[in-house]
Amino acid sequence: MRLPIDKPQPNINWFKDVVLGKTIPSRPPFAELFLDIEMVAAIAEDFLGRHWVNPSTAREGRKAYWDNYIEVYYRLGYDYVRLSGGLNFVGKNRLGEDTAALSRGKRSWAEEGKGPISTWEDFESYPWPSLDNVDLWDYEYAAAHVPEGMGVFVCPTSGFLEVPLDTLFGYENLSFLLYDNPKLVEAVFEKVGQIIYGFYEKLLGLPNLVGFFQGDDMGFKTSTMISPDALRKYSLPWHKKLAKLAHDNGLIYMLHACGNLESIMEDLIEDVKIDAKHSFEDASVPVTEFKRKYGHRIGVLGGVDMDKLCRLPEDELRRYIRGILEECMPRGRYALGSGNTVANYVPMKNYLIMLEEGWNWNK
Repeated sequence: MRLPIDKPQPNINWFKDVVLGKTIPSRPPFAELFLDIEMVAAIAEDFLGRHWVNPSTAREGRKAYWDNYIEVYYRLGYDYVRLSGGLNFVGKNRLGEDTAALSRGKRSWAEEGKGPISTWEDFESYPWPSLDNVDLWDYEYAAAHVPEGMGVFVCPTSGFLEVPLDTLFGYENLSFLLYDNPKLVEAVFEKVGQIIYGFYEKLLGLPNLVGFFQGDDMGFKTSTMISPDALRKYSLPWHKKLAKLAHDNGLIYMLHACGNLESIMEDLIEDVKIDAKHSFEDASVPVTEFKRKYGHRIGVLGGVDMDKLCRLPEDELRRYIRGILEECMPRGRYALGSGNTVANYVPMKNYLIMLEEGWNWNK
């Protein structure tokens, strides 16, 4: 298969059937949380010969941006576009040099220490985003302009744990407050949950909407970021509500969550009722291992380890990807993609090799 594809034939209903276990495909569909914008721009210009326009406030600029964005996913063979943004929780970031091949100059990192909320006074004075004046134009334009056969997944912001942990409290600060001021922690999680859930309610009815694809990194290499019981109390109930909102409206609920979540997987499957799980790394839980254990109950998305996607020579990378497909494809409910995202430090050649192996798979 030559990439990009001249005449793709996206089929979002086929994608959903694969994820839900209604069909076992001869080749894998593709799934990504997103491609870094630098990757999208490079593909648009270098492979598709399009004039790239960065996102802007001007309406014509926004149209051009979304037209390019959609065309890239379409021509690479994806069956959906994931639309994100619209909710901005103000926090603190740490800046560092971006040394990626497609550098953005500076890269921001979540505050590990102390964020903007530590006290009830901070809670009361924090500039909480309002749902009264949200701008849905980008969602409405992009959702209405995907090619025939493509669908749309949505996600307005980072997750029910990520916003409190990364943006509002800071990891170290939250760790203390869970014991020192649990009422404040509960109030922040409740406020964040209400805002995110309320935004999703506004997205219902978008054209071509097929599901929610919420990101919420809840773990690291060996465990969850906070205790499983704390997640069950503060975060998972909101995922459950959001999954129910999706299912009540004929949509599917896919979750991107990094780290080792073994201690809460039964909660995610049986209580939250996710339809698919994304984000895997070989040093923690390889996708093949996860697929053997849970792949008959939920869809499994991605799993090509980021380190290997970046650093393996071509012949080894192809063997590695084929090994994943050998393990994951026969039982269905699998979509091929990276273990996390197609970051701007992933070599373009290696990314295209991954897609090529997927297109050429037919066993």
